[in-house]
Amino acid sequence: MIKTADELALMRISGKLLASVFEMLDRQQFAGMSTLAVNDLVDRFITDDLGARPASKGQYGFEYVLNCSINNVVCHGVPDARQIIRDGDIINLDITLEKNGFIADSSKTYIVGNAPPAARRLVQIAQEAMWKGIAQVRPGARLGDIGAAIERHAKKNGYSIVRDYCGHGIGREMHEEPQVLNFGRPGTGAELREGMVFTIEPMVNQGTRKVSTEDDGWTVVTDDGKLSAQFEHTVAVTRTGVEVLTLRRDEAPTSRRRPR
Repeated sequence: MIKTADELALMRISGKLLASVFEMLDRQQFAGMSTLAVNDLVDRFITDDLGARPASKGQYGFEYVLNCSINNVVCHGVPDARQIIRDGDIINLDITLEKNGFIADSSKTYIVGNAPPAARRLVQIAQEAMWKGIAQVRPGARLGDIGAAIERHAKKNGYSIVRDYCGHGIGREMHEEPQVLNFGRPGTGAELREGMVFTIEPMVNQGTRKVSTEDDGWTVVTDDGKLSAQFEHTVAVTRTGVEVLTLRRDEAPTSRRRPR
C-alpha cells in the first residue's frame, strides 16, 4: 500500500502522461464520432505519441483501451463502431495508462454539444463530489472521511451514489488495496498514511443508486434509465496533504485547495 519516493516519482510520470490524454480529448468534437473511433484515437495517442501502454487493453479479457459510458451507462461501457455519440449526450471516458511499470487511472464525463441543463448540473455535481473527497486526503484521515464527503455532497444536491463500484489502490497493479468507497461515516475505515496511492471515482446518479449489468457482461446501467456521471483521479497521500497525480492543466487552481 505504501509507495517509496522512487515509486512515486515513476507514478507521477504515468499520471502526467494520462493527464495529457485527456487534454488531447478536450480538443475533440465528439458528436458524430463512434465510441470505437474514440477508443482508437486514444490507443494511437498513448502508444505512438506517448510511448506508453494502454493498461486496460487485454486486462480481464477486455479488448479496448477505455470504457465509454453514455447517458444512463454508469461504467464499463464497451466501445462499438455502431454506437454514435450524439449532440446532447454526456459521456464518461475512463482511461488507464502504464509507463515504467506503474499505472495511472482517471476518468472525465464530457458534455457533448447542447446537453440539457439537468444533465449539465449532474456532471457538475459529480465533479464537485470527487473534489470533496480529494479534499479529505491527508495523513491521519480515514477512508470513511472520503466516502462521507462524497455522499454528503451528492445527496444534498438530490442525487444518489452508486455503491456497487468504488475507488482502489493502484501502482504496479491496476487494482490494489485499499478499496475507496464513495459512501461512509467520518472517522471510520483505514487510516491514511504518507505514500498511499489510490483512485477516487464517485459515480453519481440522477435517480436510484441501483444498477444492473447488461448481457455483454461489462456495461453497467442505471435501473431506472436516468443519467449517471463519473469523475476520477489518481491521488497520493503526501506529508502535508494530497497530490493529484493525474491532474490536468485546466484544473491547476483546484489542485491548490488544501484539506480542511
